[in-house]
Amino acid sequence: QVQLVESGGGLVQAGESLILSCSTSTNTFNEYNLAWFRQAPGKEREFVGTIRSRGGGGRSYYADSVKGRFTVSRDRTKNTLNLQMNSLRVEDTAVYYCAAGVPILSAIESSRAYRYWGQGTQVTVSS
Repeated sequence: QVQLVESGGGLVQAGESLILSCSTSTNTFNEYNLAWFRQAPGKEREFVGTIRSRGGGGRSYYADSVKGRFTVSRDRTKNTLNLQMNSLRVEDTAVYYCAAGVPILSAIESSRAYRYWGQGTQVTVSS
């Protein structure tokens, strides 16, 4: 059974930083591509970032809205996917989800390509 547990969300002011973590099992960490998505109230779930595993060479992919501010990393010692979020903006406010799947490269940013999801963690950025 695939389990994904997010942590690290909270309330911060604009310009501050947060680190989110997604913990999972060793099997899941090694067998699936893990990614971060987010969903703001009244909006569709959107891709945030991922590091391609399983032969992907460790290349990172990011949504244009977070490039240069967010960094995704994999910690093999802890089986976690981390999301370092810097220079946070009010528009980054959302529930952030960790997802696991085996997407083809062309679908790596599609939520439909990920089968398993965590429960989400709230990130609120105040002005």
